[in-house]
Amino acid sequence: MNKQEIIYYSDELNDEFSGAEITPRKIDENYKYIHKNIIWNTIAFLLQNILSVPIKYLYAKMKLKIKYVGKEKYKPYKKQGYFIYGNHTQIFADTFITSNGNYPHKNYFIVNPENVSMKYLGNVVEMLGAIPIPGNKEAMKNFLDVIKLRIKQGNSITIFPEAHIWPYYTKIRPFKSVSFKYPIELDKPVFCITNTYQKRGKNKVKITSYIDGPFFVNKDLETKQEQKKDLRNRVYNQMVERSKNSNFEFIKYEYKDKK
Repeated sequence: MNKQEIIYYSDELNDEFSGAEITPRKIDENYKYIHKNIIWNTIAFLLQNILSVPIKYLYAKMKLKIKYVGKEKYKPYKKQGYFIYGNHTQIFADTFITSNGNYPHKNYFIVNPENVSMKYLGNVVEMLGAIPIPGNKEAMKNFLDVIKLRIKQGNSITIFPEAHIWPYYTKIRPFKSVSFKYPIELDKPVFCITNTYQKRGKNKVKITSYIDGPFFVNKDLETKQEQKKDLRNRVYNQMVERSKNSNFEFIKYEYKDKK
């Protein structure tokens, strides 16, 4: 029997366990969130809509044995833009899982700068729909503009509010409400996808992904801050409830004080 891997954590909000050590590029006002080069856009179209589709499907189906529950909840909103919030528990597959469950809706995803900073692969990640978080105030305008544009075009945007990857983690970590300002400002629906883990065979895992929503901003609340907190809490509570369907810890996480 294989010995279970144990990961020790001390900070649920900030600890990162992706294993990647990447020097992030600077996402400033010169970063191109929207490319006008016809060659770039042609390659991006082929990657997003043709070349990556079978790879994502086969990886999710064969490697992770993913089953979706609730895909039909997207259907009434297939002609408009919306936001998807998900738990961050797969190094490579988190974006696949969201995009496959949402297909053929075109999906973009907000990422940390490290994701677009990998040599050679950084451009591929961008072409597949990554929208990196800006590094200064000047770049923030361009970041917000591309979010508005993608939603206006009728696309979905995935956000991982936990921010850091904890592979195969079966609970939902506390996350902040800041990212919920986007659906509130654009008055768009929110969905959440919760990846849960079940045992397969002796020491393998399969994933059941639960899709819930839509959630809408509560306009009876007076302030944006109240609206953000309320929307965050409803999404968070739903994800916590769904996470209870996990029944197998492929990796065990234990708290350890830094002292």
